[in-house]
Amino acid sequence: MASSSQGPSGGQAFDSFYKELKQVEKRDESLTPKLQIERLLRPGYTYRNLNPFEVLQVDPDLPLEDVKKKFRRMSILVHPDKNTDDAERAQTAFDAVKRAWNVLENKATRNACMEVVDEAKGRTKMNMEEKKKKQRREGKSSVIEEDDPVHFKKAVNILTMKLFADLERKRQANENKISEDALKKREKELDEEAKKEKIEEFEKNWEESRQGRVDSWMSFKKGVPGPAPAPGKEKKEKKEKKFKNKYSPIGFRPPKPKPEQR
Repeated sequence: MASSSQGPSGGQAFDSFYKELKQVEKRDESLTPKLQIERLLRPGYTYRNLNPFEVLQVDPDLPLEDVKKKFRRMSILVHPDKNTDDAERAQTAFDAVKRAWNVLENKATRNACMEVVDEAKGRTKMNMEEKKKKQRREGKSSVIEEDDPVHFKKAVNILTMKLFADLERKRQANENKISEDALKKREKELDEEAKKEKIEEFEKNWEESRQGRVDSWMSFKKGVPGPAPAPGKEKKEKKEKKFKNKYSPIGFRPPKPKPEQR
């Protein structure tokens, strides 16, 4: 039949995917404490461990009771008391496991995580459609790698991790902005307080020096001489004095005789 010539049926594809998924889960469960710690602290773990489903290695649709069992098993594996030879790294891994459980245990935060997973699935499907359109335009087969459920799940997981990382970066940027705004507000408050203190200090000094200013003014008033003549009047008086010296009451005053020089 045509369907059999194109590959396995949808039911067979799902059975194959489910079988492989179980094998991966079984392999992960058999990881030793050391390997679990290595997994949780691999490069980029700061962003990888933002995805609680990835940390606990559980499917997002897994019931909460099953998630709790997985959490307990994993927390025992990486507990610092069970890994005394690598206690510091074990503590970091244990904190990641504990944080992931706290997120999934809370209904609100679990729903928020599910929204991220759903968005990743939606975007992955959109990306798949774009790939298929491109291949059809190029005259190629529209079958792509993500048609395989295993590869589809892997693509969703990668995109989910990216979305969690983007949300964390936005959160940090928002916190930094809030911190900067708070710092600017505090600096403005300090400037206003400093100005207020200067004004209060000036008013205090002005008030304390009031009596001194009054005493200085009174002393100045007591020692002030009579009013000085106006500049025009003084010139007139000098001119009149010079005129008087030049003329006598009876007429022209003769010049003083000069001694004879030989």
